[in-house]
Amino acid sequence: MSLSLPPTPTPMADGGKMVVELVGTFNELTERMKNNNHHVLSPLLFKTLKLCLPILQSLPLAPDGRSPLSRALSVALLLADLQMDAQVISAGILREVVEGGGISMFQVKDRIGMSTAHLLHECFRVTNIASKVDNFDDESASALRKFCLTYYDVRALILHLAVKLDMMRHLEYLPRYQQQMVSLEVMKIDAPLAHAVGTNSLSLELEDLSFQYLFPYSYLYVNTWLRSHDTGIIHDLKEQLLLLLNSDPVLAQMVDEISVEGRCKSHYSTMKKLLRDGRTPEEVNDILGLRVVLKPCSKLESSEEACYRARSVIQTLWKEVPSRSKDYISRPKANGYKSLHMAVDVSGGGRTRPLMEIQIRTEGMNLLASDGTASHAFYKGGLTSADEAKRLKTIMIAAAEYAALRLKDATSTGPKGDDSRARIFGLLDKNGDGKISIEELTEVMIELGAQGDDAREMMQLLDANSDGSLSSNEFDIFQKQVEVMRGLEDRDDEYKKLLNEKLEGADGSGLIQVYRKELEDRLSVS
Repeated sequence: MSLSLPPTPTPMADGGKMVVELVGTFNELTERMKNNNHHVLSPLLFKTLKLCLPILQSLPLAPDGRSPLSRALSVALLLADLQMDAQVISAGILREVVEGGGISMFQVKDRIGMSTAHLLHECFRVTNIASKVDNFDDESASALRKFCLTYYDVRALILHLAVKLDMMRHLEYLPRYQQQMVSLEVMKIDAPLAHAVGTNSLSLELEDLSFQYLFPYSYLYVNTWLRSHDTGIIHDLKEQLLLLLNSDPVLAQMVDEISVEGRCKSHYSTMKKLLRDGRTPEEVNDILGLRVVLKPCSKLESSEEACYRARSVIQTLWKEVPSRSKDYISRPKANGYKSLHMAVDVSGGGRTRPLMEIQIRTEGMNLLASDGTASHAFYKGGLTSADEAKRLKTIMIAAAEYAALRLKDATSTGPKGDDSRARIFGLLDKNGDGKISIEELTEVMIELGAQGDDAREMMQLLDANSDGSLSSNEFDIFQKQVEVMRGLEDRDDEYKKLLNEKLEGADGSGLIQVYRKELEDRLSVS
């Protein structure tokens, strides 16, 4: 008996593969834009993908080892998850093509449109503005943030932030020195900007990634402590809660859809509470968190009723701590924020866990909370009043300054004298012509036991005007950066000691010892 085998599929031609890539990418992006009126501008996104996909596939690998197509789609998916419209997502894809030399800005204008080209141009301007600041002290960083929020399209800012986050997620390829300089810029400029425009998820991740590169020892200590608190259980708690809410018949009559999102407290936020806010480990009670988002039925007179019903259901599962709970629905915040906040005890199975925070809100409340008051108005409402635009700009600048206050001191360094910098420059400038040549730099490198190639690489890094030598200004900038890096190392060591003292004495049960050997091994390799 012979078996009838299915015919062997014919290998797909390049054109067919391109169509598959086009359709799949378009569908995934528009699906993620679920809260957006994406069908209005979807032809723009489709046109952009048709133009860019073949070009992206032909470009060489990026310095981080990824393909330009992978980088462009990563940024596009980030923007789609933030509910940006098709024009912003299109600009995010086009950015990689233009940067890679596959297409010019004039071609973007002719083939995609003037407004998208303008948005892309704004994004490049935002990216380049940071290069005009030599040293990211608090004053310079504050002035730069205010300038960006005042003079740039907020959509270009969010596009820039998405690109920066994608870069921070793949920073391993850079030398340690450059990792720290990029991370310092992100901590001082981009994380507060992300907070100001309401993209809180971007702000938190940018903070955490910067923290990891700037203060690696402190990061490992905090990571060890968080892991000792059984934070991996958040997925099980999320599934348990979703099952309970979906099984309630009363809530089923009120809502069409229920979603539950889980999160663990960020490493940087934990470090700030332990060190800067002076809290004991026992007082950091929001390590675990769940967010319940409800889509009320159209026939429901008050969508807020569904939130209160969900709270009642949750109270049957976990014990609530009323003193830690807040009702921002009956008493909204000044910026319009609405949500129910519950603190519940999820200890069990012989394990004592910190309290978990649960937020309950409707889709509309969540959209406002996620986008922020200012950015929500910019995107969804379309500002027509100059006074309202000015007011919202003021809110955003204030938000950026508030976020910067949360970061203050973590990356600050004391001022250094200029005399020592001048003396070092004079010692390196052996012929006294007012600049350090490649020959002079090579000689010093060889004296230090390094290779001549190291001198050329360093010259390329520091020679801003590409004239083959280092001026006193260029070398001064380098020395300021060195001082910042040395300050970070000292601060990291200080934080490590403080965290060690706090966390060692915090847990009599010895949970902090669970990952002790692993931590020591990793620190010894660093």
